[in-house]
Amino acid sequence: MRFKASIQNITTFTKLTASLNSLGPLAWVKLSEEQVCFTIIPEQGTQVWAVLSIDAIFETISVQSAANNVINLEVPLASLNRALKSAVNATSAQIRLTKKDNLPMLALTIVTTTSSNTYSAFPTSNNDGFGTAFDSDFGGGNRETIVTQEIPVRVLAPDTVAHLHEPACREPDVHIILPPLMQLKSISDRFTKLALADTKTGSTTTSARTRLEIAANMHGCLKMSIRSDAMNISSIWTDLNNPELDPGHVAGGENGIAEHPSTRMKQLGSADGRSDEGWAVVRIDGRDWGKVMSVGRLGGRVIACFCHEHALILYVYLPNDNGEDESVLTVGYSFAYSTSLAPTAHSHELRVSFQLPSSTTTPRRKKDPVIRILLRKSKPHC
Repeated sequence: MRFKASIQNITTFTKLTASLNSLGPLAWVKLSEEQVCFTIIPEQGTQVWAVLSIDAIFETISVQSAANNVINLEVPLASLNRALKSAVNATSAQIRLTKKDNLPMLALTIVTTTSSNTYSAFPTSNNDGFGTAFDSDFGGGNRETIVTQEIPVRVLAPDTVAHLHEPACREPDVHIILPPLMQLKSISDRFTKLALADTKTGSTTTSARTRLEIAANMHGCLKMSIRSDAMNISSIWTDLNNPELDPGHVAGGENGIAEHPSTRMKQLGSADGRSDEGWAVVRIDGRDWGKVMSVGRLGGRVIACFCHEHALILYVYLPNDNGEDESVLTVGYSFAYSTSLAPTAHSHELRVSFQLPSSTTTPRRKKDPVIRILLRKSKPHC
């Protein structure tokens, strides 16, 4: 069993693990030569299903195992994130599976370069008549430092995870580009605190008070509300953008778009948000929503896909070093174990592609690296 990879996108990998760590301490990591999957399944709370294409974070990768070259690991996210933070300014970084005292480890090896003069209390320049060779021999120039950090992991047998599968989701009723996630998080946190304070006063005992109601329509409106016996507050955004679906990625092309649920929703509602029609609504625990909003640290544009009373999926378009949208991080929240959630003929692993307005004339790559995440509620343990 072997795994070795060189990391080309340290910053994105670091921010991703930090976001996942806010949702759970341990992750099942499935490694193959095509993709890397992160799955978090706590006893209670929110499940996470993340799929990373190799070129989203890795430059090269080698995976070998007796199980069709697939390796399953249980990884502590906090330890992995701490190790990755130390590699942010590295000139190169590699990660590999190894053993120490017969215990499996992920070894992260980073190379950093510093410019210094080891043997002189005062820096010297190269115009002293001795030349660069002299400076190099006596401590001038660049110096490389190699550091290896080890993260203890647990190897999981294929049979252990064979029964776990990513849940399916139907086509969205509404898709909309969100305001900045940190802005949404600030408002939703205030709403949740008000609801929790209301709980302490004893006005009601139901847990529904901490649930945010989030709604959107196909006319650029987004609404966030919270209700209890003692209060009813909401915020509404208008003039947001509803991106067009890409006919090349919709079954049936233009005809498929004409029959798409979001197209039918365009016939309902209004741009001022005052109409009661045309809204796709989901209700989410405020604390879970705050954790989901942690993906805002990754930056980029965010598209929310609303499946009415069923699921909410976020597509986070990650900017590259040139400021162009390259990778996609997908975050979803679905309401599992409801009687209305039985799979239908239209349920599938949701993949939505949009035609986004671009601020640059540089064409996008033919095949963008994609990071997908789907969140769902864990089934309560009896």
